Amino acid sequence: METRVAVYPGSFDPLTMGHMDIIQRSLKSFDRVVVAVAVNPSKEPLFSEEERILQIREALGHDPRVDVRCFQGLLVEFAREMEAGIIVRGLRAISDFEYEFQMAHMNHQLAPDIETLFMMTGSDHFYVSSRLVKEVCSLGGDVEALVPPNVYKALKLRMGK
Repeated sequence: METRVAVYPGSFDPLTMGHMDIIQRSLKSFDRVVVAVAVNPSKEPLFSEEERILQIREALGHDPRVDVRCFQGLLVEFAREMEAGIIVRGLRAISDFEYEFQMAHMNHQLAPDIETLFMMTGSDHFYVSSRLVKEVCSLGGDVEALVPPNVYKALKLRMGK
């Protein structure tokens, strides 16, 4: 039987409970999920790629069905390298859809053999974004319920709060 592999890309800076929800729900449909930490040289992330990879692995309990890797360049090329036929994208709100719709069509143009699957974020997490978590935490707000415990600790240490 063929292994069903999906790639779930993002910056994961930081990993949120919304991301965790999408990963865990993806594991119900796929044998293996590759969490693809995007490297974007034009952005200055709070956590390095290596830190984000370790945080994701720890938060998932080192689940053998999850592979966490960095990628740079075209997502569809990375998906091919991982032998994934599906790209999973989380949608929080209608505002996410327009950008994701455009990206899905561009990816389909580049790689018609790779499909994009949109997954709605659970109702408990639809308002949570990495950017918002960083902003609230930097202002001293409580984000403990919005991120996994190991990420919460790392945020507090990094931001000195």
